[in-house]
Amino acid sequence: MTVHLHEEDLPAGIFAPGAAIAVDTETMGLITPRDRLCVVQLSDGSGTEHLVRFGPDSDYAAPNLRAVLGDPDRLKLYHFARFDLAAIRHYLDTVAAPVYCTKIASRLVRTYTDRHGLKELVRELLGQELSKAQQSSDWGNPVLTDAQKEYAASDVRYLHAMKAELDRRLAREGRTQLAQACFDFLPHRADLDLAGWPETDIFAHV
Repeated sequence: MTVHLHEEDLPAGIFAPGAAIAVDTETMGLITPRDRLCVVQLSDGSGTEHLVRFGPDSDYAAPNLRAVLGDPDRLKLYHFARFDLAAIRHYLDTVAAPVYCTKIASRLVRTYTDRHGLKELVRELLGQELSKAQQSSDWGNPVLTDAQKEYAASDVRYLHAMKAELDRRLAREGRTQLAQACFDFLPHRADLDLAGWPETDIFAHV
């Protein structure tokens, strides 16, 4: 496993055209307009992860990163895509779709549990253990620690393998098309979050 840290943008041409990319973000908190985007991490599933760090005065220009995220022919894999899509849309002005969300896939096929966090999924589906010790650390620090870099990388390291197993279960349960419909809606759900409907279910009766 190799982790590369880049400042303000990806190098050009590091991912093969059309390859699915696992994506995650680290921010200063959970309120997207207030809590700035600090790190975007990506992996093509080959065992190498790339972290792009943004400073407090960043203009988020990042043309190479935007091109990868906005490529309509490249599937983007997330865990809890709703949050990451909103952060990327707000700070990088990019709709990072098409989308696959392992958390939604899990909710559709792992109805025998209410535990759909990344750590639980990686343990059950892949037999690996993740550490979440750095989840609440200071991602705005100008120097990321080795522990932070490893944590950020691990959030995208397993998404390709998880997708393969979740796809198998979705097909087995006859829910592949339902999952795809949910994935297709996620960029709009992120737009609703940014427009001020963070937790209200707009489809609810009350």
